[in-house]
Amino acid sequence: MRIAFVSTYPPIECGIGTYTAFLVEALTKSPNEIHIISQYGAEGRHVYPTYSPGEDGIAGKIFNAAIKVTPDLVHIQHEFGLYGELDGIAVLELIYRLKSTGTPVIATFHTVQEKPGFRKALIIRTMCRELDGIFVHEQEHVNILRTVFDTDHSKISLIPHGAREMNPIPDAKKKLNLEGRKVILLAGYFRPTKCFDRIVDLLPQIVKKVPDAWLVLSGKLRMLEYSEYRAMLFEKINNSPAIDHIEVFRGQFPQKTFDTILSAADIVILPYTAGAQSGIMAHAMTFGKPVVTSNLPAFVDILKKSEIGFYAQTDDQYVDSIVTLLTDPEVYKKFSQNALTHIKENISWDIVAQQTLNVYEQFYLKLECKTRYVFAGE
Repeated sequence: MRIAFVSTYPPIECGIGTYTAFLVEALTKSPNEIHIISQYGAEGRHVYPTYSPGEDGIAGKIFNAAIKVTPDLVHIQHEFGLYGELDGIAVLELIYRLKSTGTPVIATFHTVQEKPGFRKALIIRTMCRELDGIFVHEQEHVNILRTVFDTDHSKISLIPHGAREMNPIPDAKKKLNLEGRKVILLAGYFRPTKCFDRIVDLLPQIVKKVPDAWLVLSGKLRMLEYSEYRAMLFEKINNSPAIDHIEVFRGQFPQKTFDTILSAADIVILPYTAGAQSGIMAHAMTFGKPVVTSNLPAFVDILKKSEIGFYAQTDDQYVDSIVTLLTDPEVYKKFSQNALTHIKENISWDIVAQQTLNVYEQFYLKLECKTRYVFAGE
């Protein structure tokens, strides 16, 4: 089968691009031909940098690249803002253009919100109606698409966010000058819904109970959005009574660098007030790092299935959960091992790739005579 992805892609720094890269790597182990149509800056074999998210005519440019590939199926990785102005409304034109050729079109929804606002709701509702298939990562997202957006259940496939199987980077704490410290990691883009400031506020209480606790913020702004939040966050850090226990890492964070930061962490905190599945959580599981999350339904569902950490709602619950993980070796070991087991048995990229291929087969056009797809690979 010849599959065309529409997605950001490395070395572009984007969680969706990273997701697509790992999925494509696993898919190419099977005799299928994979092509990626991406934004300018993407690199790799069968990768076609075609457009900038801020320019006009995005749908036409992606479509023209896609028809040159002559795919059997097009798989769009969807996030608001990746497809131009007005919350990426150009993705609708792209879908209609592709459907006009008779090509099956599916999309992975990386953000599913119950109350997304008028325009985002319009985009999601139209996509749900016009797409041939939809991938989501959590049961909560299935429920929202069915009840809020009246989506045909037969279109929706629940496939978890994948995670890698690999060993931690050796001597990661030494490389980052974090030896002898119990590292609490906050990672990702600086934005209000991530609530990194909440953990900064709670750090003095944590350090009082765990004197060698150390908070590491590894993040950056996406373009210039939420610069006011970053300024507020940095002011909190500068004024914190525990400032001597805080490090802020900055840089481009290519995968090896980010893996080193994750390997140096003891636990990962996700105090989000909005969002869905988290690529950060998947990366944390890769290295067996227990997590403490907010009580977002998608997070709670993951923690109940995997038993890799705690979820919290109040400040006291955050402090108690973090302190427990940093001071109780048995609890820590249990959650760490659960993460590695959950990946191996449920969400490794090889498992996710096979589940994805199984869905692709449902949309593969039935030809009028018997055929056999041939692709020799490299």
